[in-house]
Amino acid sequence: MTITIDQALSWRDVARVGGGEALSLSDAAWERVAKASRIVERIVETGVRAYGINTGVGALSDTVVDRDSQSRLSRNIILSHACGVGPLLPSREVRSIIAAQIANFSHGYSGVRPEIIRHLAAFLEHDCIPEVPSKGSAGYLTHNAHTALVLIGEGRAVVKGKSMGGAEALASIGLSPLVLGAKEGLSLVNGTACATGLSALALSRAERLMDWADAIAALTLEAVGCQMAAFDETVLSLRPSAGIAKVGRRLRSRLQGSALVAAALGRRTQDALSLRSVPHAHGAAWDVFDQTARIVDQELASVTDNPAVSGTPEQPIVSSEAHAVAPALGQAADSLAIAIAQISAMSERRADRLVNPLVSGLPPFLASDAGSRSGFMIAQYTAAALSNDNRRLAAPASLDGGLTSGLQEDFLAHPTAAATKLLAILDNAEYILAIELMAAAQAHDFLVSQGARASGTERVYAAVRSCVPIYGDDRPLNMDIETLRAVIATVAPPAEHETGA
Repeated sequence: MTITIDQALSWRDVARVGGGEALSLSDAAWERVAKASRIVERIVETGVRAYGINTGVGALSDTVVDRDSQSRLSRNIILSHACGVGPLLPSREVRSIIAAQIANFSHGYSGVRPEIIRHLAAFLEHDCIPEVPSKGSAGYLTHNAHTALVLIGEGRAVVKGKSMGGAEALASIGLSPLVLGAKEGLSLVNGTACATGLSALALSRAERLMDWADAIAALTLEAVGCQMAAFDETVLSLRPSAGIAKVGRRLRSRLQGSALVAAALGRRTQDALSLRSVPHAHGAAWDVFDQTARIVDQELASVTDNPAVSGTPEQPIVSSEAHAVAPALGQAADSLAIAIAQISAMSERRADRLVNPLVSGLPPFLASDAGSRSGFMIAQYTAAALSNDNRRLAAPASLDGGLTSGLQEDFLAHPTAAATKLLAILDNAEYILAIELMAAAQAHDFLVSQGARASGTERVYAAVRSCVPIYGDDRPLNMDIETLRAVIATVAPPAEHETGA
């Protein structure tokens, strides 16, 4: 399926492109692009001073570049800015960045020629993935530059699983290297496409993970015999929050009819906080998610190029501004990172309550023969280690310092760093939740004689047992963790209620 840009893309659109869908522009969007390109052509003809068109960039913004050198300036910007290092970004992350970059150009304020966008769209259509190093961006420059390298026949890309040089990659999809015009080099490295694309993809992953977190928590709550009064709709409404209400509703729905929960009524005055406050912690994460989604959509609706070109070819306007700086985006990604780190930390605590013989009421470490078997003892160690890793990663990137370009760029918002560590936290969180899910299913295997599960949790339990059997220290446990992590990362949790055929 192809997604067509008319006005603004949504974060869901960008995530879908990241997942493999193609991207095109409406006629109106193509006209906006062409008009902006004509405005840049007119600026070149008249010689009006304009940042990055006929001047250097960064601290060299007052250095005038003659007309004959402007194409060379564009090429040189790409080559000099392509200094990323470290492991390469996965394909879906590169695709999401390219989608966000095309979306920015489609607003019609960048001034790139339509050929630039057609080449980038062809990358998506033919799954030609530029090799983009993951590290080195204080804002937005290096990642974008490595994508732009392939446009001019430099750098490297992966086509049909094979890594090849930029010129060969272009030829393999029927394209030739581009000779960049004035401003195009700057536009290709500029803007917030990198952080926006990564954040959109992170939202897609976070939404699925949080859906699973709610479902997994219900399975655990049932296994430990939770006190459902804490999740009563009237009680939860005393703290107004759309997220709290949502999670409370989900828990009540999924646990409806549970004989295990009914049997536990009044067993304790109140549950431990990792159980009792599931609506509050998960609900807070859902509230932060909604706000982050709004900010990412706002970013996709924004022009993030500097300078912006507007007016008409006869009366061009060049506006030097700071739209390529994205404090709101960095803060939003940081906030969601903290929220995900918190709910994964709670997941680790719930997993401990399942395996810990001091509080579980179940066989020690959920082992069928404690002593000769360790069960899930060390799986909880793994969850604790990942939770601690998330705690370190959750430190806000948006407060990081750094001075660049000879004091010209003396404030950095670090949205790309915020998005990158959000993705890293999601990696860890998927594993942590997989461990809780695995332990909760095993706990239920010891509770068969004590009552029936709710229909909503039965579907979660069945989803686990369809791919991972009961554990008896008979195989490496990491394989089960990887299997369930893959389920959490790629498949929606089972429905709370039985659906009709």
